[in-house]
Amino acid sequence: MLKIPQRLLAATTALAVALPLTLMGVTGTANAAEPHVDNPYAGATQYVNPTWAAAVEGAATRVSDPALAAKMRLVKTNPTAVWMDRISAITGNADGKGLRFHLDNALTQKQSGTPLVVNLVIYDLPGRDCYALASNGELPATAAGLTRYKTEYIDPIAAILADPKYQGLRIAATIEPDSLPNLITNISHPECQTAAPFYREGVKYALDKLHAIPNVYNYIDAAHSGWLGWDNNATPAAKLFADVARTTQAGLASVDGFVTNTANTTPLEEPYLPNSSLTVGGAPIRSASYYEWNFDFDELDWTAHLHSLLVAEGFPASTGMLIDTSRNGWGGAARPTATSTSTDLNTYVNQSKVDRRNHRGAWCNPLGAGIGERPRATPPAPAASHLDAFVWIKPPGESDGASTDIPNDEGKRFDRMCDPTFVSPKLGNQLTGASPDAPLAGRWFESQFIELVRNAYPVIGGGNPPTDIVAPSAPTGLQAGSVTNTSVALTWTPSTDNVGVTGYDIYRGTTLAGTSSTASFTATGLTASTAYSFTVRAKDAAGNVSASSAALAVTTSGTQSPGGCKVAYSANSWNTGFTASIKLTNTGTTPLADWRLTFDFANGQTVQQGWNAVWSQAGATVTGTGTPGSWNATIAPGATVDIGFNGSHSGTNTNPTAFAVSGKTCTIG
Repeated sequence: MLKIPQRLLAATTALAVALPLTLMGVTGTANAAEPHVDNPYAGATQYVNPTWAAAVEGAATRVSDPALAAKMRLVKTNPTAVWMDRISAITGNADGKGLRFHLDNALTQKQSGTPLVVNLVIYDLPGRDCYALASNGELPATAAGLTRYKTEYIDPIAAILADPKYQGLRIAATIEPDSLPNLITNISHPECQTAAPFYREGVKYALDKLHAIPNVYNYIDAAHSGWLGWDNNATPAAKLFADVARTTQAGLASVDGFVTNTANTTPLEEPYLPNSSLTVGGAPIRSASYYEWNFDFDELDWTAHLHSLLVAEGFPASTGMLIDTSRNGWGGAARPTATSTSTDLNTYVNQSKVDRRNHRGAWCNPLGAGIGERPRATPPAPAASHLDAFVWIKPPGESDGASTDIPNDEGKRFDRMCDPTFVSPKLGNQLTGASPDAPLAGRWFESQFIELVRNAYPVIGGGNPPTDIVAPSAPTGLQAGSVTNTSVALTWTPSTDNVGVTGYDIYRGTTLAGTSSTASFTATGLTASTAYSFTVRAKDAAGNVSASSAALAVTTSGTQSPGGCKVAYSANSWNTGFTASIKLTNTGTTPLADWRLTFDFANGQTVQQGWNAVWSQAGATVTGTGTPGSWNATIAPGATVDIGFNGSHSGTNTNPTAFAVSGKTCTIG
């Protein structure tokens, strides 16, 4: 099952924050009426939500890595949707500004002579989110709930949108995420059976009221490829969409298009799995356990598939498609760079797919996700996909659901799919892969936002690593030097082959240790008389980093600086899985900068997903390092960081008995 985001984040600062000057335009006076066009995004800009931009700016001020902060500030200039997730959101509540606030600001952002699209999410059906729990809504699936939906929710929204003051804006309404798709795959669930008639009538009513406003464009939510891609789901879905549309006053014309991947992380495309009919080991790759015979591996596949079915049901060929790309980039170090050479079907798929989830049904705050393509109109894509635009319906940094039970007055409940310790039968008895410490759905989730920025693909601020950047030649002139304040100078000779290269990134293991534009670098957190290995990657002026690298080794000398550490390790085991929680305390008198925790497993345990540290494993040895640029990159004297991971075992799960941090042996306690 998939997920659903929520409302826009809580209001933080006034409108004036952080909107680029290029977005400032005409005043909020009434504009000429916008004609209804085929693709509202073509030739238009999109609304940048100042409340969300302020939250991103706040996050940027709290990170210690200037490069990361700069990327965040680039992200905040992107347009995101405004969510009307309950009745009070229309006028504004303690969690956010109201609809008129955003429309008035959209008038301010609108440039003279250039259309502007406001992405608006209609999301408050009776019995909302009938199959999951994290995004349950305020209205019951009853006749009374439907009456309130019509009179207290849709009618006031329609009245505001119909105000002549806003007739110069283009309003693209995403209609009720996850509602009609649930009636295809989850109708056997009692709560979905109860909600079904209210979903149909509620969507019909919303389409009627909004289509009557000429500058409003209705896009029905159409799930994504990992939900409806199978033929026995896709064909009934297209028929249901057509059946509901035909009940409206304008019939099929009440629908301008469909939006897929709302708040989800399904990739735009799987570049190393382009042919679902390809066979490996005598079996088609679509039969692998990850795809379960689904022909549609990604959203470009699904939009093309769905569009053809919609046209067959009577929708016009001009029906446009939107794809939410806010969290489906799947970049970072774990992203594959080539097709697998394995002859084992499942290994081939798992090594080739860019979607790093362990199951396509893992929807809640998935670890490892990254920001995807930036919003833009008529993007380059197969013509069969009929794309109007890439959009960010889910504002990056908003939680999908709480990882623990959090009491609230919004109707949201604890869904175990958001619990990183839960082994889910829906996922083939695997862990959910959800991020820990998540707040309620729709609330700002800063650590996840940082991860989304780090794992963005295309990378933030300058494309993807080009193939013509060559790594430095084997370094020479290495100077080990002496350890002073746990730092050591490293020197290498850049290669004359690196045309266009202006700097280098230096890594210790998989952790970025720093950046240099010269032929030397100072590494911190090293221990005296210890051998270290680094890698150096070329970097151009745009920030692109080469795929190839050169090795750099150093053995330090000198006297170990004062310091000490204490580790408290505990594990909660079940079946063949466990959750490890670690409290790492700096008991020394100097900060633990760029710390590196190591220990060995005794029973063949394997680390799967982790949090608050960068985790790796080589044989029995596990390594966790502070996340560069984050709050825990340095541990002050006397301070403690809480880190951990999910793992698997074969029946015995003995806790490690020895720990070391950056070469220092830690006490246990």
